[in-house]
Amino acid sequence: MSDNNVKEIEDLIKLISKLPGLGSKSAKRIVLKLINNREELIKPLANTLAQVYKNVARCKICGNLKSMDHKCKCLTIKHDQICVVENIADMWVIQNTGIYKGHYHILGGTLPSTETKKGDGLLLSSLIDRVKKNSVKEVILATSATVEGQTTAHYIQDSLKDTKVKVSKLGQGLPVGGEIEFLDDGTLFSAFKNRGPVAND
Repeated sequence: MSDNNVKEIEDLIKLISKLPGLGSKSAKRIVLKLINNREELIKPLANTLAQVYKNVARCKICGNLKSMDHKCKCLTIKHDQICVVENIADMWVIQNTGIYKGHYHILGGTLPSTETKKGDGLLLSSLIDRVKKNSVKEVILATSATVEGQTTAHYIQDSLKDTKVKVSKLGQGLPVGGEIEFLDDGTLFSAFKNRGPVAND
């Protein structure tokens, strides 16, 4: 063990290395940057993280992030179009393309491909309620082209079959097995532009 090991630093490295795309080496570089800029980085970062932990939560209706002090926009703004995505990262990617300006519904994951009737932890029932209460005209299924994503899309379609809402899915340009979060803007633009109605079984 090195003489330079400090428990607090080691703990911080372990935590940072758990973040997406970061390993131990990257975490160490980040920690060194923080240590060398204590006043400019560590203090404001610690304060901001504490505020986020205290004041930001996931909306139990639409799945988006919201301030605990305010009602979520899904409750205050009328909408006739909802884009259904698996997670917040997917929503951010779609927002960056600028092709879709409507509202979102973040499920919080996908259904297992072998258990289509179980949606524990997913915001599926709240999606149905939003469609009915807001007189939504179109639901765009922007789930990934994975088995789980398509299983989830099929479950949502089946759950909405008794409503008058138009259910569409992303069209050509979305590769089989592709996850929304990792698609480029051009592919997403094509997928949205060429979306089509979901056929009823």
